This record gives sequence, C-alpha cells and structure tokens, in this order.
Amino acid sequence: MSLTQIAIDTLVKNDRGGFTIPTAGLYPYQWNWDSAFIALGIATYDMDRAWAEITSLLDGQWPDGMIPSIIFRSDDPAYFPGPSRWGSTPGDIPSTGVSQPPVLATIVRQLTEDAPTRRAQVFDQIFAWHKWYHEARTVDGIVATVHPWETGRDNCPEWNIGLDQMNIAPDLAPYTRMDNKHVNPQYRPTQEQYDKYLTIVQFGDSIGWDQRRLTDEGPFLMADPNIHFVLLRADKDLLAMAQRLGKAAAVQDEIKGWIAKGEAATDYLWNDDLGAFTARDIRSGVFSSGFSNCSALCFYADAGTPEQRARVLDNLRRISGAVEFMLPSWDPDAADFEPQRYWCGPVWPQMNYMTALGLTEQGEPELGQQIRDDLCRAIEKSGFWECFNPLTGDGCVGANFSWTAAVWLSWQHETKLEGVA
Repeated sequence: MSLTQIAIDTLVKNDRGGFTIPTAGLYPYQWNWDSAFIALGIATYDMDRAWAEITSLLDGQWPDGMIPSIIFRSDDPAYFPGPSRWGSTPGDIPSTGVSQPPVLATIVRQLTEDAPTRRAQVFDQIFAWHKWYHEARTVDGIVATVHPWETGRDNCPEWNIGLDQMNIAPDLAPYTRMDNKHVNPQYRPTQEQYDKYLTIVQFGDSIGWDQRRLTDEGPFLMADPNIHFVLLRADKDLLAMAQRLGKAAAVQDEIKGWIAKGEAATDYLWNDDLGAFTARDIRSGVFSSGFSNCSALCFYADAGTPEQRARVLDNLRRISGAVEFMLPSWDPDAADFEPQRYWCGPVWPQMNYMTALGLTEQGEPELGQQIRDDLCRAIEKSGFWECFNPLTGDGCVGANFSWTAAVWLSWQHETKLEGVA
C-alpha cells in the first residue's frame, strides 16, 4: 500500500464524525492547530469533509473570540487534564482556557481560493479570534502567551525561563497524569513542569477565565516567536481575504494596524547574541538561549531585516550539519537538547511545513526543499508519527498521527497559493 493511501487511511481512522483527533489514546479530542493542518490534508481528497473540520473547530469559539486549544465533546478518562480540570469555560462546548497558534486564516485562505462563499462564511469568526489575540493577549505591543500549552510547544526549553520564576500552587489539587501512561515517560514533560502547567490552569479557573486578567496577573507571561510569526502571517492572509471579499474599509484598516504592530514588534524577539528570534520573558526581559524550530518562521511571516534573516540562515546551515533530519525543535548544540523528548529536540511535521513554505516563498528554495525532503525521508523510514528523532529519523511519541499524514498529503497535492498581501 502506498504512503499516500496510508495517510488517507490514518485520517479516516482518526475521524470522530465532523472532527479529527490527532491520534487514538493519547489525544482523544479536537485540537485547534491540529484541525487546521488536518483540513489541509483532507482537502486533497474530500473538500466537503475538510470544510467540516474547520467549521467544527469554530463551533468551540468563545463569546470573546478566542478559539481554545482543545474542544471537549466528551470527558474521556484516558486523558488529563480534561474538561473537569479546566472548570467552567464560557464557550458553547467545554474547552481549555487557552488558545493555540492561529494558523487557521492562512489555511482557510488557501482552501477557499475558488470558494468565496465558504471564505465569507468563516471570515468574521476568524477576524474575532485575531482581534482577541491583539486585545486580550497583547502587552506593550507584543503578543504574549500565558501558558506553554498555548504556544503548541509545550516543554520546549525556552519556557524554562518563565517556569523557573513560578511557584507551584501550595493548594494544587491532586491529579494523575495520563500522558505518560500512553508513551514512554522519559520523552514527556517532567513532573515539576506538569505541576506548573496545572498551577496556571488552576489560576485561570480561579478568575473565571478572565483572559485580560490571565495575561496581566497570571503566573507565566512570555513572548513566543511561534505565535508571533504565525499570527503575523495569518493577519496578512486575513487582510488578503478581506480585500477579496470587499470587507469594509474599517475592517481592512484594523487588520493593517495589526500587521504594522506585528512587524514593529518583531525586533522584540531578536536575540542578537544568538542571531535568532527566540522566546523572551516579558516581565524580566530575559531571552531564551537556543535556536528553536520557530526561529526561522520569520520567513513564513515575511518579517525581519535582511541582516537578521542572513544570521537565521547561518544558524539553519549550522544545525543542518549537526543532524541527519531537519529541522530539530531545539538547538542540537545546546546542553539541554534531547533528540526524543517532545519539544526538546524532535522534528515536528507542522513546523517543517511552515518553515519550508516560508523559505521557498522568500527566495531560499534549496533550504526549503531540504526541510521538506528530510521530513519525507523520516516518514518513509518510520511512518506517520507525531514527531521524529532528528539524528535517526525514528518516530517519537504518538503513532498514526493526523497532522503528519495531512502534511504528507498536502505536499503530494500542492495547491497554488496567491501571493501574500
């Protein structure tokens, strides 16, 4: 059986009737940015089902515009923390109280190039989500994050700066982890990290998930290159859709203001000592100390100066010489690089997808192709895993993984994307 057919079968098996789980057992719900990438893959063989993936995600949107990181349509005892731990959230469907990187506008733009009615159907909801990011999650002009889970890069060493300043809540309610029962615990976040993740959740629940208070008063506040560059790219794609749909000038001007703000804030993330865009603790100003797999998303967002981009390319080429498969999630020259521990080293398909696309669009097609080819080689060797060891290409964490299958399918059936506005 061909890998393409296996990829389709993977997505079909993970379909739960209108939404697709990342993989059975470990992740039994609908994840935000997973669904966006999944829709990109399903669209290669069933556009109506792909569109249902997007609209089902939007069903979980909160009244304030936020689209949560996870939508809980059940309470599966095999997963923690489930809806009961997150408490009472204001959406129509129980959910987490934090969001995830907003890739949706970029993917909707691509999928609706010849479907203006569908584009119009979801525009206002996506606009509201972006507005939420720019109002509820912005501090002094930079979009912030209040939880490592919101970044999509849960235990990346970048977050240790903010986590190290946190205290575990003395009244933290007891819990039993389920993630390390599905996979080898040595490849998952540590227990101390998990206690701090749950401390943030407990604080959010205690304030009724008031998102502005969570940003201003919560125990964790950092700037994330992943959210920053994904949102900046998505704002540009949202503007292109607004222009094509003939949206009111006030709407277009508001989006243009977000783009200008994002471009101005890009320097805040520039770590000149490393020659990279890195996470930064907003309260202390301290930068993280390594090149991650979102550092090169400046190309995806068409951001950064020529000098900054040149130094990012230097880092990419250095890292390429240290691993067999690009792009590791953490700098292989860093002391805390671990090639199989979740976001401490493995190659992540959705990150390779965005990085390769950005490099190709911005005049670095050879490096973009290498990042594509390396992921494809890992898939050909090991199958559709959640992520891959950058030294060996072995699969890591979850098998039969939806976004890996979706990225494979997308690259086999590429759709021409109109130029970014």
